Amino acid sequence: MSRSPDSPADGRVAVGLVQMSMSADAGENLARALAMVADAAERGARLICLPELFAWRYFCQSEDPAHFALAEPIPGPTTRALEALAEDLDVTVAAGVFERRAPGIFHNAAVYIDGRRGYRGKYRKMHIPDDPGYSEKYYFTPGDLGFRAFGSPWGKCGLMLCWDQWFPEAARLATLQGARILLYPTAIGSHPADGTDERRRQQEAWELVQRSHGIVNGCFVIAVNRVGFEPAPGRSANARDGSAGIEFWGRSFVSTPDGDVLERASCESDEVLVVEIDLAEVERSRVEWPFLRDRRVDAYAGLTERFLDSSQATEFASEKSLPPDGTEGANAIAEKTGTGAGSD
Repeated sequence: MSRSPDSPADGRVAVGLVQMSMSADAGENLARALAMVADAAERGARLICLPELFAWRYFCQSEDPAHFALAEPIPGPTTRALEALAEDLDVTVAAGVFERRAPGIFHNAAVYIDGRRGYRGKYRKMHIPDDPGYSEKYYFTPGDLGFRAFGSPWGKCGLMLCWDQWFPEAARLATLQGARILLYPTAIGSHPADGTDERRRQQEAWELVQRSHGIVNGCFVIAVNRVGFEPAPGRSANARDGSAGIEFWGRSFVSTPDGDVLERASCESDEVLVVEIDLAEVERSRVEWPFLRDRRVDAYAGLTERFLDSSQATEFASEKSLPPDGTEGANAIAEKTGTGAGSD
């Protein structure tokens, strides 16, 4: 009897990471991405991830209404091209797309295509940055589909985008829906003026926070970045002359549920990584490090607040019989539940 594509599976699967640089020609970018997906599949990859907004240069470096013309509906031309290839190769593909939802409403989105089952759905980026060179709030309406986990023949995959990777709540909510693999299509880099130490610090923080999501959730992490210098619109394409732009640092990687990096791409060139992962490690990790078991779901109400002022902190603690200093909380809960304080 065949296994449901949404059912968990313990076994090995090869994943493909398509790290690529982008030209000014969207058609060329799409054609190259399709060729790299085919290369990953030929080398055995069954789950393949492309970067965020992979068909275009990162236009969010400036605020220009002309860039809205780049957007397309989902499903649309890019989704259909990926769907046709995924069906032909019978591989699962996740990729970032600039979505035109309606006049004046645009999303930074990712599509999820499950081989011969076709297009399964999309994720709309929930966390929208607004930093120098990353003017995403100008272009993108915040996502309204929530954090999602999509089925595959290897169990569920949580699909998020770039800035989402800095927020532990996103990874946790995907995990609570059954995700065992966390996918992060990404577009992140450094400014040419950043020094060597600053670049190293940024890169290490970026990798470390995602590996930590994998550890605390017992998940594999697949982070796929673009690579190479992309000038700000109207500026020189040569990063060495001090022009405004972003040096996307690549370093796409796969990490295990215990945080070990199985393979990492370079910071300089296009690469297709094909890495075999053992999904049995998810079960082992969650048994040995039972973070999901030991969550105190009765004590987290404050997480839905922007910030807890002192009065709010006291209020939330009182609601759950958890004093602000943490004392006597266990006894109060034990009295309510009848379990007895201090019992194992």
